[in-house]
Amino acid sequence: MAIRQVRTKGDEILRKKCKPVSKIDKKLHELIDDMIETMYSVNGVGLAAPQVGILKRVVVIDIGEGPMALINPEIISESGEQIEVEGCLSIPGIWGEVKRPAQIVVKALDRDGKSLRIEGTGMLARVLSHETDHLEGILFEDKVIRYIEPEKENSQEK
Repeated sequence: MAIRQVRTKGDEILRKKCKPVSKIDKKLHELIDDMIETMYSVNGVGLAAPQVGILKRVVVIDIGEGPMALINPEIISESGEQIEVEGCLSIPGIWGEVKRPAQIVVKALDRDGKSLRIEGTGMLARVLSHETDHLEGILFEDKVIRYIEPEKENSQEK
């Protein structure tokens, strides 16, 4: 396993649409393992393949329940809404309020090629939405309702 470089704002790969994975093999498993290690190394809860320079439809997520790899994830339904503060590993130091679905259903393949159906609410719904956006070349800043300035927020609390 290896920690890969996280691509940041301005890197054109982040704005490109990813291609579906057609073959699950050792190389893909290495990518997934590297992505998980990279996500943990930067204290993330999700990471999409384009964030490490790979235009494949692969995301990894861990919201505290153990790592999950999703291959070719597709949102099949979403409902409700939640507005919460989020950031992005590819846009470090920037935070903003973003409207995301409150509930989401995603179908995907796991690392072994088995079909998955994930129903997420709250934080899981937010992360699934955020990471699948990356696969379409969409960054969280495209959906920010209001940016949060941490220094001002902290100084107001004192």
